[in-house]
Amino acid sequence: MNIQQKTISEVKEILMQEENISETLLAAMKDDSRIGIQKLLERYYREQVEQIEKHKKAQYMLFQERKLWSKGYSFIGGIDEAGRGPLAGPVVSACVVLPKELIIEGVDDSKKLSPYKREYLFDIIMKKALSVGFGIVDHNQIDKVNIYQATIESMEQAVKACRQSPDYLLLDAMQLKSIPLAQLSLIGGDSKSQSIAAASIIAKVTRDKIMMSFAKIYPEYGFEKHKGYGTEEHVEAIRKHGLSPIHRKSFLTKIL
Repeated sequence: MNIQQKTISEVKEILMQEENISETLLAAMKDDSRIGIQKLLERYYREQVEQIEKHKKAQYMLFQERKLWSKGYSFIGGIDEAGRGPLAGPVVSACVVLPKELIIEGVDDSKKLSPYKREYLFDIIMKKALSVGFGIVDHNQIDKVNIYQATIESMEQAVKACRQSPDYLLLDAMQLKSIPLAQLSLIGGDSKSQSIAAASIIAKVTRDKIMMSFAKIYPEYGFEKHKGYGTEEHVEAIRKHGLSPIHRKSFLTKIL
C-alpha cells in the first residue's frame, strides 16, 4: 500500500475500521516521514499493548472461578457492597452470578473505574448475568445495628434475591455465616475475581442512582457530587443545615 498518496485522516480511518492491520501497512507507516503518521503509529502500538494487558487482567480475574468450576460448582455468586463509609444514605450490596467462561473485559474494582465506564459495564453485566440480586439496608438500620452488621444484612439480602441461587460464594474480605453455602473470602477480592468486581460495579452504580434521587429531595447537601461521603463540602452543609432525614447519626457524633 502506498500511503504516501493518502491523507493522515484517511490512514486514521483505515486503522479505525480494519480489525486486522497488515504488517505491510505498519511498515509503510514506519517509513512515512509525516509527523501525523508517526503519531498514529505510536498510538496504534500503545493501544495494542493496552489490549494485551486488558486480556491478561481478564484472564487473571477468572482464576478463582475456574478453580471452582473445575471442582463441580456451576453458579458462583460474587458479592460486594458500596456505601460502608458515607455519612448518609444506605449500604447497597449485589450478588452476581455470571455464566461459565464469560469474560467481560474491563471489569475491575469499581473504585478504579470512571463513572462512565461503570455505567457502561453495569449494562453489560445486567444483560449477560445469569442472576443479579440486590440488598439495600437504610441509614436507620445502620444506626441501629452498626455498619458492619448492616453490610452483612445487605449481602444476605442480595444472595437471597438471586433468581438463580448460587452454589458457591466469593466475597471481598467478608463472610456470611448465616448463609449455608460454601464460600471464600478474598482480601482485595474486587481486584482478583471477575464475579466480585462485577458485584462491586452493580452495587456502586445502584447506590449512586439512589443518592442522585436523594439529591433532588435534599438539594442543599450536594449528594449528587459526593454521594454522601464526608467531603469538606458535605460536612459544611451539615453544619449549616443540620442533619437530613437520611444521615447516619452514629457516623456524625464527632461532627455535630
